[in-house]
Amino acid sequence: MSVSVDAMSVEASASPENEPTEELRPHAEDAFAAELTALAAQDDRPRPARWKLSPWAVATYLLGGTLPDGTVITPKYVGPRRLVEVAVTTLATDRALLLLGVPGTAKTWVSEHLAAAVSGDSTLLVQGTAGTPEEAIRYGWNYAQLLANGPSRDALVPSPVMRAMAEGMTARVEELTRIPADVQDTLITILSEKTLPIPELGQEVQAVRGFNLIATANDRDRGVNDLSSALRRRFNTVVLPLPDSVEAEVDIVSRRVDQIGRSLDLPTVPEGVDEIRRVVTVFRELRDGITSDGRTKVKSPSGTLSTAEAISVVTNGLALAAHFGDGVLRAGDVAAGLLGAVVRDPAADRVIWQEYLEAVVRERDDWKDFYRACREVSA
Repeated sequence: MSVSVDAMSVEASASPENEPTEELRPHAEDAFAAELTALAAQDDRPRPARWKLSPWAVATYLLGGTLPDGTVITPKYVGPRRLVEVAVTTLATDRALLLLGVPGTAKTWVSEHLAAAVSGDSTLLVQGTAGTPEEAIRYGWNYAQLLANGPSRDALVPSPVMRAMAEGMTARVEELTRIPADVQDTLITILSEKTLPIPELGQEVQAVRGFNLIATANDRDRGVNDLSSALRRRFNTVVLPLPDSVEAEVDIVSRRVDQIGRSLDLPTVPEGVDEIRRVVTVFRELRDGITSDGRTKVKSPSGTLSTAEAISVVTNGLALAAHFGDGVLRAGDVAAGLLGAVVRDPAADRVIWQEYLEAVVRERDDWKDFYRACREVSA
């Protein structure tokens, strides 16, 4: 299986008609507004209540395609079509969607684009951390009004989830397993009863048709704040895999770096595709513990070496090439970024990296420049 990045992660390029904006990172519904509009204009299939597009059009928006009028929809996610179809279908039911995967499998990216295509608004977001309070999911208070006039709807500050319930929209909760367990369980009543009680006012907010919730979770965080069985039952879980081939991952990294590069006025990706392939190959071999030809076993470092990290390494290298080189991505531009991505544990990982350089990289005749550049920054 292959998949795009959060950064794979797995991710996509902006459509040609989308010109750079002043925003460093526009929301999906803004960056791909032209594609969403074109899809809506030609989408004659049934749409669930308050959806901007039909499930078929939402899947087309994520996976890419060509519309009858010739409009090209760029892929936002590179991976199994069935996974996307299951995710979209889940949002059309009364079950919430949980996107699960290792870091860098495009969970956040897919979550954002799903919300943009379904509701036209990807900003109803709760970012999960160890310090996320219950108010971030339920509601808070404007304390000036609360002290002056007592509890009232005017003094209440709705959370993104409450707003989504009231407006029939899609809410997002990122890194759900990072949130303390007692705060996570605030979602149980919301997802099972479709109701959010406001006991201070003796009222409640009932979800209207169109409401649903997308959560993401990193399966490397198991044991941090595992979901209770009661909460997990409220979700349909879709596991996003890492890309299953070098070509798929190179395509993902190239697309995403090209998109980021345009927003930063960096050189185009095609001239650096050879270095992208090298970075992806290194990441995959160290992740898998074996070289691509299956002949040499290697040790895996402590980091995840996700597609998202490959995108970061290549983007940083492209910036080096643009500002301190001739604009062409070369081995020396990505070497330092590779070292930083691989060597997370200065003791153990450095030994693993040095062994990989000597046993694998050094033996590849067409990687001599890459070997020298990596040796130089590793010295």
